[in-house]
Amino acid sequence: MKLIIISGVSGSGKSVALNTLEDQNYLCIDNLPLTLLPALAQQMKEDPHYQQCAVGIDGRNAPASFKDFSAFLDTFTHNNIQCEIIFLDADDDILLKRFSETRRKHPLSSQQIPLSEAIEQERQLLAPLHHQADLRINTTHTNVHELRRMVIERVSRNAATPMSLALVSFGFKHGTPPGADFVFDVRCLPNPHWVPELRDKTGFDEDVITFLEQEQAVIDMRQQIGDFILNWLPHFRDNNRSYLTIAIGCTGGQHRSVYLVEAIAKRLQSAGEQALLIRHRERS
Repeated sequence: MKLIIISGVSGSGKSVALNTLEDQNYLCIDNLPLTLLPALAQQMKEDPHYQQCAVGIDGRNAPASFKDFSAFLDTFTHNNIQCEIIFLDADDDILLKRFSETRRKHPLSSQQIPLSEAIEQERQLLAPLHHQADLRINTTHTNVHELRRMVIERVSRNAATPMSLALVSFGFKHGTPPGADFVFDVRCLPNPHWVPELRDKTGFDEDVITFLEQEQAVIDMRQQIGDFILNWLPHFRDNNRSYLTIAIGCTGGQHRSVYLVEAIAKRLQSAGEQALLIRHRERS
């Protein structure tokens, strides 16, 4: 039995996540009051139709109920139900833009409470869920299709699947990926951008790969990051982690970081790493 709780600030993509889980044959309930979680746990225990459930929880709950959130979760533990919390967030300016474009009303806003204040109030209310979340996804730079893919790849998977490891390339000039467990800065390596014939190419191209692999510093960085991941993965698995995200960043996210993610992924796959997700943020 498994329950997935989808929470987060309004406008961050909770409906998309729930709809995606529904497509993956989860029984989905949106805006479930926290006080009804124990009743859901009992229903899941007694009814075989409730083996996979997902619920959406947002700031429309009574404020006092958030203080008892840990106690509500204990109900699932006592009934041997695996519970996973996914928390979605986005930057304030993006949330404001989304509400403006969709013309939807924030659930906590009113004539007395402006939208910006409502967003902050909701974050404060949801702090207990954010703190206990198993996975946090910032959707500031994520479109609907990318969010759906992330939910399918990282949430809607067989329970027997081992810890999911994600390798992400990115450009520092666009900001670091929110939620990364480890961030490696490879801007110290020789940059193909300054070679005119390589500037418009990427880390996928053979001449860029040849350029980088002629540099000992690149080889050392590739080797040492790979060693770090392989050495520490067993420890994270022993600690019952479900997800681990490792981000590798260069200046623009086109050459060095793309090359290193691809090269390190091949090494991990050769070592038998099956649950490996590869994402090139600036190439999507």
